[in-house]
Amino acid sequence: MLQAFTRNYQDNSTEAGFQFTFYCDVCNDGYKSSFIESATYKKQKGSRLLGQGIGLAGSLLGGRMRDLGYTAERGSSILSERFEGRSPEWQKEHEQAFERAQNEAKQHFHRCPNCNSYVCDQCRNEDAGLCTKCAPRQEVYVAQAHAQAMRRNIDEAEQTATVWQGTIESKTTICTACGKPAGSGKFCNNCGASMDLKECPRCGAKNAQIVRFCNNCGENLTAAAPTGKCSACGLDNPPGTNFCGGCGNKLGQ
Repeated sequence: MLQAFTRNYQDNSTEAGFQFTFYCDVCNDGYKSSFIESATYKKQKGSRLLGQGIGLAGSLLGGRMRDLGYTAERGSSILSERFEGRSPEWQKEHEQAFERAQNEAKQHFHRCPNCNSYVCDQCRNEDAGLCTKCAPRQEVYVAQAHAQAMRRNIDEAEQTATVWQGTIESKTTICTACGKPAGSGKFCNNCGASMDLKECPRCGAKNAQIVRFCNNCGENLTAAAPTGKCSACGLDNPPGTNFCGGCGNKLGQ
């Protein structure tokens, strides 16, 4: 039974030879040992080739060329077979090759005295003498903590961030002169017409500039507005004023 310095390994051996892959317990990167050809397989291969050569010569003489394909297929399948049921000689070779592969792989691994893991050079903190799982490197740990803090800050800012401040509903003002959107200014963006509303002198309702009669009371908005001049003191009062602002006289008398 094979006894490995680490349980984290894989046996890649075949009948043709022996090879093993040993993995780091932290990052799982592997180191594959050098391939060792099996002397038993090499000896058996020579015997098979000799027998196949004799059989091939007989088939050529008999005109059976199709047997060439079968011979090549059989030869390639031998290399893919696993080592179950191999001869005692092969088993002994396998154990010796495994011991040699372990000695080769040990040079690329370090045992952590804290957790007993076997790790590669990249996963060993040389300053602490431990694996990076037990003793992370300072610069790596600081960078990791900084990245985690940055993510937390971004997540917190995301909760209060205002992405859009526009108005969902907006009213489009249509110019009464040209019939096109006028914009939000005092004059139409298209034709320049004034967007101020005309006040009815009778009822005070707001009407568009082009409206001739008040939409509320029907007053003629194109007629000349009374001056409101007082007959008593001669003061000009605003249109629609009933009493003079200078002397209190009732206007229109």
